[in-house]
Amino acid sequence: MCKAINNTTGQEGLISRSNMREREAIRVDSCLSLMPWFHGKISGPEAVKKLKPREDGLFLVRESIRHPGDYVLCVSYAGDVMHYRVIYQDSKLTIDNSQFFYNLIDMIEFYSENKGAIATILHKPKEKEGVRSAELELSKMGWLFDMNKLVLGKSIGEGEFGEVFEGDYMGQRVAVKNIKCDVTAQAFLSETAVMTKLQHKNLVRLLGVILHNGLYIITELMAKGNLVNYLRTRGRCNISTDQLMRFALDVCEGMEYLESKKLVHRDLAARNVLVSEDTVAKVSDFGLTKGDSKGLDQAKLPVKWTAPEVLRKEKFSPRSDVWSYGIFLWETFSFGRQPYPKMSLKEVREQVVQGYRMEAPEECPPALYQLMRSCWQDEPGKRPSFHKIRDRVQKEMDRHEPPSQ
Repeated sequence: MCKAINNTTGQEGLISRSNMREREAIRVDSCLSLMPWFHGKISGPEAVKKLKPREDGLFLVRESIRHPGDYVLCVSYAGDVMHYRVIYQDSKLTIDNSQFFYNLIDMIEFYSENKGAIATILHKPKEKEGVRSAELELSKMGWLFDMNKLVLGKSIGEGEFGEVFEGDYMGQRVAVKNIKCDVTAQAFLSETAVMTKLQHKNLVRLLGVILHNGLYIITELMAKGNLVNYLRTRGRCNISTDQLMRFALDVCEGMEYLESKKLVHRDLAARNVLVSEDTVAKVSDFGLTKGDSKGLDQAKLPVKWTAPEVLRKEKFSPRSDVWSYGIFLWETFSFGRQPYPKMSLKEVREQVVQGYRMEAPEECPPALYQLMRSCWQDEPGKRPSFHKIRDRVQKEMDRHEPPSQ
């Protein structure tokens, strides 16, 4: 059970996890914005035209044309429009050199509650045409949480885009990813939107989102951390082959579900698999997940987990996820070793495309290495589907089970 707020009555109460699934999924598109009041590179006269009718506190933010890298807060007040230059210095934003902000979202939140150095409190955003407010959409669909009800605990990890904390939200232990950079936070909206569509026992579950000083993504807490660290810190003495195969099946079932939804993860790796208190493996980090198969910036590719057709600048597909799953299996049965040991990324790119494949991890069951090799077929169409992989892993698990007494 967990607590939730009734959007109609405002009353708080307990709801079951099954009822949480009834919240509506958020439409995944580029129109949802954390900053609907941001109009990009428009001139002062254009901003004045947009801020009509002249309501006190009606506002928008634009890029500064005269001072590239800075912004301008435009506010309607007393029948006129005030333009406040927002200076970017020392990785922070300021209007008056006394109040500093991490990002534009932080700044707008402050001036919506405090007059400070500007003529009036910000009352109403002038939304850019064609965008939808993420705050309104998240609230309407039941995914918006209240910052005042979140208690942050210790840091449990730090990723490329922000720190992850343990926390408590209305009595429930949670994990909290905090993304302060407004541009990155906007990009992570797609991850959030994708996660609202997904409900499976082997995918990390989204609980809600908080918009405060950027973006807080609230998920179920996976107490035993990521699978790489779990395997490395325990090793062969403490983890049986049966447990490794259980992890393989857990992740396969999560990926089979994504495959059924026509979603491509694009960054499947043991570092993006988390382990729960009861030692269930769940796929996480859906930041790259897409319903389409368009390419990704080659500079951002996780090369050692990437299929050769993607390295050749072709398309992602469920079968490129299958390739990554094969690398994930290698990591798992080598107890968290880095794939392609002692090879540079340049060497991996060149040799994988030319047909090089890793040898079996030490003491890896032959059937599991055969499965890895089938995932690493050069032609995507020759790789098995996750549905077929699940059958093969399950069969191998059944074969390893000791006979019942």
